[in-house]
Amino acid sequence: MKAVILAGGLGTRISEETHLRPKPMIEIGGHPILWHIMKMYSSHGVNDFVICCGYKGYIIKEYFANYFLHMSDVTFDMQNNKMEVHERHAEPWKVTLVDTGEDTMTGGRLKRVARYLQDEEAFCFTYGDGVADVDISAAIRFHAQHGKLATVTAVLPPGRYGALDRDGDRVAGFTEKPRGDGGWINGGFFVLSPKVLSLIENDQTSWEASPLNQLAQSDQLMAYEHSGFWQPMDTLREKNLLEDLWQSGSAPWKSW
Repeated sequence: MKAVILAGGLGTRISEETHLRPKPMIEIGGHPILWHIMKMYSSHGVNDFVICCGYKGYIIKEYFANYFLHMSDVTFDMQNNKMEVHERHAEPWKVTLVDTGEDTMTGGRLKRVARYLQDEEAFCFTYGDGVADVDISAAIRFHAQHGKLATVTAVLPPGRYGALDRDGDRVAGFTEKPRGDGGWINGGFFVLSPKVLSLIENDQTSWEASPLNQLAQSDQLMAYEHSGFWQPMDTLREKNLLEDLWQSGSAPWKSW
């Protein structure tokens, strides 16, 4: 099975980092968040990736072009123009990098990689800026069992601020960053039939708008509920949160 990852957006809300590199290349623990997402999928046996590049996509291409060298021990014999690889630690990944345009919307990016998906029975699809401890294998099984065209992972968003438990004017307690407002939201981590690609009109189609609504209205969209850890990286604060979790040695999304 293949996994398509959106990696072309501007990331304007975390411009402190993205003026130098695309958002999926922002590092957590010395590795791009894109690497973390791919490791999550790989731990569930998904090792064939299609990356939708856009803004500063050449940086992503250069990263993977040099990935083998980054992950191996090598000796460069300058005099004899030779390179010897001593140990290989690279992943068992096949990575297809596709330039999907700088201004293309999320649905349009998916449409642009359609030729790499036409022979698949189903494929995974997600955003390149968030991590979770989603059981991807279970989501794939859920999708196969219900037989519909699309599965979306439904999540409870993390709360942004601590909440006061009040008794009138008296503070009775304090809840540290409670979960959202109780409403389930689109957490990404889709499993899709290639047939959904026909619902995307052009580059300016947002996947979250017309295609998802059409799938829902035609009873072809199912929700796989995930009540565990889920965290996007939209701001510098959230980037620092993920970094702290990684450095603590107990990052919830680390399933490898």
